[in-house]
Amino acid sequence: MFDVIRIPAFKDNYIWLLRKGASAAVVDPGDARPVLEVLEREGLSLSTIFVTHHHADHQGGVMSLLAHHPAEVFAPAAESIAGVSKPLHGGESIRAAFCDIGFQVLAVPGHTLGHIAYYGAGCLFCGDTLFAGGCGRLFEGSAAQLFDSLSRLASLPDETAVYCAHEYTEANLRFALAVEPANRCLQRRVNEVAVARAKGWSTVPSTIAIEKATNPFLRCAAPEVVASARRRVPEAADEVAVFAALREWKNSF
Repeated sequence: MFDVIRIPAFKDNYIWLLRKGASAAVVDPGDARPVLEVLEREGLSLSTIFVTHHHADHQGGVMSLLAHHPAEVFAPAAESIAGVSKPLHGGESIRAAFCDIGFQVLAVPGHTLGHIAYYGAGCLFCGDTLFAGGCGRLFEGSAAQLFDSLSRLASLPDETAVYCAHEYTEANLRFALAVEPANRCLQRRVNEVAVARAKGWSTVPSTIAIEKATNPFLRCAAPEVVASARRRVPEAADEVAVFAALREWKNSF
């Protein structure tokens, strides 16, 4: 197994550093500086970089890191990302240089068309596809694509730790409560997150079980979620249409 270190970046990003002995990997290094600081402080050598998609806040630090550490770079083959040495399409099983643990590469289009996620050792590194309490915006893909991607992530074991790339949980749960106000699990989560954020604590990682119980974008068959979506889009006849209605509602919430 590896240790996971949270590295805050920009306003609300998280870069994830995975440590195994003196070797390390990072996930979505949008900024090299805080990563280099942790590597130096902890005496670690960076041997692997994982990138989920091409947005600058997820891969903007790759070339600067490579100038200091000759790391292998796993990233989506379908997207333009500098420094990639291990292009991926989804469906691969990979072993990274920093440890002997295998990862499954999952194609999760929607937020971007080439977006991928990494699943291994009970941990899911999902970039901007699945958030704690929410999901990414549809910048390139369709609602059907993102719904399918989220459904595949939701099929992972309940205990899977969900390491998303942003601290959006409070805002996401405000929306979730507007969608499904009678959900008692959600009510408890809202209160727990409010306490955590008031203390300056992170709310990530979550788990697949928590997301399935409280995240409206994984609950598009739940009666109250369906009813809320149909109040806005009466013709939302199936789960994909409910999802699309929720995603559009969230855009302006």
